[in-house]
Amino acid sequence: MDYICKYKTPEGFDDLVMCGDDEALTGLWFEGSRDDWRNTRECERRETPAFRDARRWLDEYFAGHDPGFTPNYRIEGLTPFRQSVIDEMLRIPYGATVSYGDIAKAIAKKRGGRVSAQAVGGAVGWNPICIIIPCHRVIGADGSLTGYGGGLGNKVSLLAHEGIWLR
Repeated sequence: MDYICKYKTPEGFDDLVMCGDDEALTGLWFEGSRDDWRNTRECERRETPAFRDARRWLDEYFAGHDPGFTPNYRIEGLTPFRQSVIDEMLRIPYGATVSYGDIAKAIAKKRGGRVSAQAVGGAVGWNPICIIIPCHRVIGADGSLTGYGGGLGNKVSLLAHEGIWLR
């Protein structure tokens, strides 16, 4: 059974919605974001062990700390390419950013061949678990904020929260 739960964020951020089951988080998105449409479904509202772990992670994060662990999550519909993009995003340290092109180069180096920054952008935008899988830390090659499913205001706030100030 799928469950849903809200997370109250500090001032300056939209609240978050968690989706999952007893074992794993399957979605985390900002309430009212463009991702709401793909994540809203009939789910029972309930606190689960997976949500408690995610809540503990988010509490640490919003307290200004690198949580130091990753809560259990499961992503459905994950292609090998999307998995490689998620793997690269998980390598971005707290307080740092990388460009879509940087991720494309890292994947191309591992897989051989070429990978486009635009393809990486599509996979980053598809990420169903924001913040924990830090898609907000991926920016344009020129340092620009090229988009964010949770809204650019939240992306700017997340980066500022981590001490990253962009032009």
